[in-house]
Amino acid sequence: MIFLKNDYSCGAHPSVLKALNDTNMENTDGYCIDPYCEKAADTIRKLFETENMDVHFLMAGTQTNLAALASFLRPHHAVIAPETGHICVHEAGAIEATGHKVIHCKTPDGKLRPGDIEEVIAMREDEHWVLPKIIYISNLTETGLYYTKKELYDLRKTCDKYNLWIYLDGARLPMALGCAGNDVELTDIAAISDAFYLGGTKCGILFGEALCILNDDLKEDTRCLLKQRGAILAKGRLLGVQFDAILKDDLYFKLGRKANELAEALADGIAKRGFDFDVPPQSNLIFPIFSDELVDKLSKEVMFEPWRDYNDGRKSIRLVTSWSSTQEDVDEFLKLIS
Repeated sequence: MIFLKNDYSCGAHPSVLKALNDTNMENTDGYCIDPYCEKAADTIRKLFETENMDVHFLMAGTQTNLAALASFLRPHHAVIAPETGHICVHEAGAIEATGHKVIHCKTPDGKLRPGDIEEVIAMREDEHWVLPKIIYISNLTETGLYYTKKELYDLRKTCDKYNLWIYLDGARLPMALGCAGNDVELTDIAAISDAFYLGGTKCGILFGEALCILNDDLKEDTRCLLKQRGAILAKGRLLGVQFDAILKDDLYFKLGRKANELAEALADGIAKRGFDFDVPPQSNLIFPIFSDELVDKLSKEVMFEPWRDYNDGRKSIRLVTSWSSTQEDVDEFLKLIS
C-alpha cells in the first residue's frame, strides 16, 4: 500500500531516535524540569528571537489545544474558530468539555478573516451571551493553506480592536513556512500571537508539541493548570531530547520543505493528467477530485482520507506527504491514475 493518509503515523527521524537511544539510560529530574527541556526551550526562544516566552512541552496536539485554551479562559469566555479548525472537527468537543463554547465561523477555505471576527462580535448584545475572548487559527490550515503576513497582521489588528487574544496551532508550522510564496517568518508568528504551539508529532518526532506563551497575562500558574489536565509528562526529558535533536542544523524546517516538495510533484502530476482540486495545492496536504470509480480503485492500493462527496459521480480525497514520504510513493500513485 502507498501511504498518503497523514503525516504523523511514521515513527521518527533517525536523528531523533539516535538522540533518544544515546540518552536512554540517563536519569534526570522529571516533568520537563531537566537540561534537555531547558536547552530545547532556549533554542525555540532564539529561533523566534524573543526571551519573553514561556515554553512548555506536551505530548499531543489535542492535549495542547485543550490544556492551553482551558488555562487561558475564564468560565464565560468563548473561542472563535473557522468551522474546519482542528478544535471544531477533530477533538471530540474537547474544548466544549471544559465549559468553553467554540463559535464556528463558516469560511470558504478554512482561513479566519477579520470579517468573520467582526460578525461574531456584532452578534453579542449583552451578558446573556458568551464573551468571545480568543481566536483559534492554524498555520497550515486543515485545508492545507498558509496564512500570508498581511493576513496575520490584519487579524492581530482586529483582535487588538476587540481585546481578543490570538492562539495559533502550529502542528504543521514548518510546512507552512516552507511553502512557495510564504512571506511569514518565525518572528512574525511571535509578533502576532499571544500563544502558539510548535508542532512535533507531524514534523519528524515520535510525539510532542511545544506550547509557547508570549502574553504575560496568560502565563500565571500555567504548570499547575497543565498538571491538572494531565498534560505534564513524568518522563518529560523525552520531549526535550526530541525537540533538541529535530531543531539542530535546520532539520525541522528541511523536513517540512521535503514534505512540500513531494506534494508539489504529486499535485503537478495529478494536474497534468487533467484532474482538478477541491482546494488549490499549496503545501503537503492536497485535495484532488476523482471519479467515484477511480477513488474506489485507489482505495485498494493507497491509504488516504476521503474528503468531499460532490454527489455527481465525483469525490475529493486528502493526500498527505510527510518527512518520510518518498519519490517512489509519488511515482507509484501517478501510475495508478494514468
